[in-house]
Amino acid sequence: MKPTVKFKKLSDNAHIPTYGSPYSAGADLYSAEAETVIAPHSTVFIGTGIAMEIPEGYMGLIFARSGLSCKRHLAPANKVGVVDSDYRGEVKVALHNHSDFPQKIDAGERVAQLVITPFLAVNFEEVGELADTVRGEGGFGSTGKK
Repeated sequence: MKPTVKFKKLSDNAHIPTYGSPYSAGADLYSAEAETVIAPHSTVFIGTGIAMEIPEGYMGLIFARSGLSCKRHLAPANKVGVVDSDYRGEVKVALHNHSDFPQKIDAGERVAQLVITPFLAVNFEEVGELADTVRGEGGFGSTGKK
């Protein structure tokens, strides 16, 4: 059975998140703002006009829409946004214009996609030493080409 995410419309311009196909992982988020122009190399917060009640043990991840990012160079400024299950404010997308030209977002335009996923909360324990592994402290490409 699918988990249910309750949402509340905060604006008459808000759209229900929608899936593009039955197998889509992400639900499209829509702009509830009036037409917005994003200047080159700048970021604008786009309100979706909705607040959500994500179930405990789950989170919402906000990702770029491939068409916006590849064709118009618009993507979330923080690369992946996180919506925690205890957040009840408006879901907003910090949309960054990576291009050299102004980009227009129309009211009701799809601006990002939301993936609801479970997560594991952990306890952190400080220790004096960590267990040895073959990799050890190698990072940033250490397991790739030599």
